[in-house]
Amino acid sequence: MTEDVRNIVLGVIAAGISAALGWLARTYLWKRKLRRRQAFFGLPDNSESLLVVNRDAGGPELTVKRHDVFALLELSAIIKDCGAHAQVVAHDTAQQGFGERTEFCVGGPASNRRMAAHIHSLLPGVRVNTDPEPGPDRGAFQIGSERYRLEPGITEYVLLARLTAGQGQGSRPVFLFCGQLPVTNQAATRYLARHHERLARKHGGNAFALLLKVVNSQAYGPDVVELVGDVTRAAQAPAPAATPRASSHRAK
Repeated sequence: MTEDVRNIVLGVIAAGISAALGWLARTYLWKRKLRRRQAFFGLPDNSESLLVVNRDAGGPELTVKRHDVFALLELSAIIKDCGAHAQVVAHDTAQQGFGERTEFCVGGPASNRRMAAHIHSLLPGVRVNTDPEPGPDRGAFQIGSERYRLEPGITEYVLLARLTAGQGQGSRPVFLFCGQLPVTNQAATRYLARHHERLARKHGGNAFALLLKVVNSQAYGPDVVELVGDVTRAAQAPAPAATPRASSHRAK
């Protein structure tokens, strides 16, 4: 074997080793990223999850609002990326506890009994005005002493929460997307899909509740979303005594 041939062979071998090491490194990083995503969502390989949706008030059949359908599609993509499976159930047929399967609950408490139960049990500091009569506080959120009023098409709020029933390592989380309007539910699921890595780094496996504001949805739909703040402490604390002087938030 001549010197030139030997150099060529050694070069090919070195290139092959470098390519193999690069592939192994990329595979390792991809798997680590996947495991972190699965841990945050509580969705290991081939696990089952629930998508709990509300019923349209128009009839007894399971009819989901257009924006809520889009929200389910956002969540379905997350579940598929984790290598898990989803079952869609109506809010009034999901008569089971939580913690065994990851749950994604979509819709406000006025149309989603499951959401109302979760808020009552896990977020006692949150109150949602479900009065069907027109008025300035219709659909308003009260979190602690702060009130957030709905101005349709201009300023709308949605609560995005990741909660757990207990501290056990095997307990699966429940994600709440509690919006004042269906477009805000879609905005919250899109926000979670875009920012779940940052949320996982910040909160780890701990519970959190974030209040988001959807700005000018009549022009921008669910795309312009602002983080109002982390309201975990106020949402999990016992609700304060009712007071007529609770501060309100309006669009400026």
